[in-house]
Amino acid sequence: MDIIFPLDIINALPSVAGVYFFYDKNDILIYIGKSVNIKQRVKQHFFGKDRKSIKIQMFTKKIKYEITGSELIALLLESELIKDFQPIYNRAKRKAVFMFGLYLKDYNNYKALVVDRIRENEAEITSFSSVKEAKDILFAITDKYHLCQKINGLYRTSGPCFQYQIKQCFGACIGIENPESYNSRVLNFVSNNTIKNFTSFFVVKGRTEDEKGIVYIKNGVYKGFGFCPIYEIESNYEKYIISKKDNKDVRRILIRHLISN
Repeated sequence: MDIIFPLDIINALPSVAGVYFFYDKNDILIYIGKSVNIKQRVKQHFFGKDRKSIKIQMFTKKIKYEITGSELIALLLESELIKDFQPIYNRAKRKAVFMFGLYLKDYNNYKALVVDRIRENEAEITSFSSVKEAKDILFAITDKYHLCQKINGLYRTSGPCFQYQIKQCFGACIGIENPESYNSRVLNFVSNNTIKNFTSFFVVKGRTEDEKGIVYIKNGVYKGFGFCPIYEIESNYEKYIISKKDNKDVRRILIRHLISN
């Protein structure tokens, strides 16, 4: 299929993090997306062969964008705007952005971190859009906190896990490590990566070299984001924050950021 939208307009888009908007011939917003590289991601839409991409190619008549500087603020802004405007081609995304969660379970007196499908009646530590993404992050958590791949469901074996064989697991997989010692590291991870009663500013890349982005959480509640001069001190950050609504989706985004960083 030939690309209907002018390629020179796509090529003129910036190769930076932000949110982009597709409009139809009646100037109705039909799709909102985010990317760390706006131009590259928009090109993927217009060269895609799947059903949604073809519809976007057919109906898009105008593209706008908003630079955010960082992926974190792009994610927060995208989530907010999709809820506000509910574009027709974001319907699937509104229903299920995060399909898999990280849960705390018991495993023979040890605390296990396991990936499972999101369950509405059970609170997850954090959530993911795919199994691969979830397992990649769980491998990193397991390595950082010297946990056991077998207990966390990442290594299937009746004996010791691979990490024990290279002396990075202390033997919880075969009952050698005291559960209390092991569980303290698991609970340390959980404590460090939840935002309940958590107050902090996340400082991220700004839209220009002269500024930085800031995201504010107060007592576990998302307050919003903003941008300030690069040399501004933390005691003045709050005056730059644009107030935003707190909800489950943004808390998931913030917890993911906390874990990843």
